[in-house]
Amino acid sequence: MATIKDVAQRAGVSVTTVSHVLNATRFVSEDARERVEAAVRELAYVPSAVARSLKHNATRTLGMLIPNNSNPYFAEIIRGVEDCCFQAGYNLILCNSDDQPEKQASYVRVLAEKRIDGLVLVSSGVAPSLAAQLQALALPVVLVDREVPGLDCDLVEVDHTAGGEIATRHLLELGHPQVVCISGPAGLTPSSQRRAGWKRALAAAGVARREGDLVRGDFTSRSGYLAMQGLIARKTRPSAVFVCNDVMAIGALCAIHEAGLRVPEDISVVGFDDIELAAYTFPPLTTVAQPKQAIGTGTAKLLLERIAGETGAPRRLILQPELRVRKSTTRYRPST
Repeated sequence: MATIKDVAQRAGVSVTTVSHVLNATRFVSEDARERVEAAVRELAYVPSAVARSLKHNATRTLGMLIPNNSNPYFAEIIRGVEDCCFQAGYNLILCNSDDQPEKQASYVRVLAEKRIDGLVLVSSGVAPSLAAQLQALALPVVLVDREVPGLDCDLVEVDHTAGGEIATRHLLELGHPQVVCISGPAGLTPSSQRRAGWKRALAAAGVARREGDLVRGDFTSRSGYLAMQGLIARKTRPSAVFVCNDVMAIGALCAIHEAGLRVPEDISVVGFDDIELAAYTFPPLTTVAQPKQAIGTGTAKLLLERIAGETGAPRRLILQPELRVRKSTTRYRPST
């Protein structure tokens, strides 16, 4: 790979002159400029981003750390962030923590070493040292979905409690006497908030929660599949299930079909997220839609404003979910 010294030698000028041409920092004669530009083309020279960052204290590069790149929900959030950042002249480095706090901490160090200008973070569960690590870096950070205890910074999230309530109320309004919940893992704010919405809708309708009406998954298809298998095996099978994300709901649909049951005739199912795939399941999944494009662009704009010098108290952007009614829910029909 060609260096700036190679360019200077080919053009017959000093390294300083090459730097001035590339960075437009000082007048250079037209003849020298043309020779430098020709040498850059001939050698396919690419300026060092690291060197430029040392000079200008900026790399025009952002980091984004997510907990699970196999979940399509995060892919759709990434698209919104990336589109907005690219239009603003920034590149995005994406890292996946695999829901492991240790891996998350390692990637934060790696991104800091890359001298990123800012970070978008969807945290991986409880990581007591994360707040201190980020505070020590003094880096602009925007959190998505999940707060980090002890870290005071901008946050973009959806009203997950309202979403859980919307999903549950939809099933109750269809006449289902009880709604079972397949929850996400303990310790994650979106998971607990969606459960809270489920509980609030049941309470508002005067429906008492029974033991066993709440089962847990881990936001993967397999966990939704196994949870639904367990529900189907019960003596009293539920007629309606609120599944706390679409990926688990897809696993649940598979378990229902394998058991020889029908959706929605035997069991109505509502998911959460409205990933693109939800419209193409069999049957198409009724789900609570998160405004993923707005989450992505809103996150990027908050981060870019901080990088540009925006000061003031941390901001919280709370977006509202909406119900997407498709074919996986229907009115309750008592079994005969």
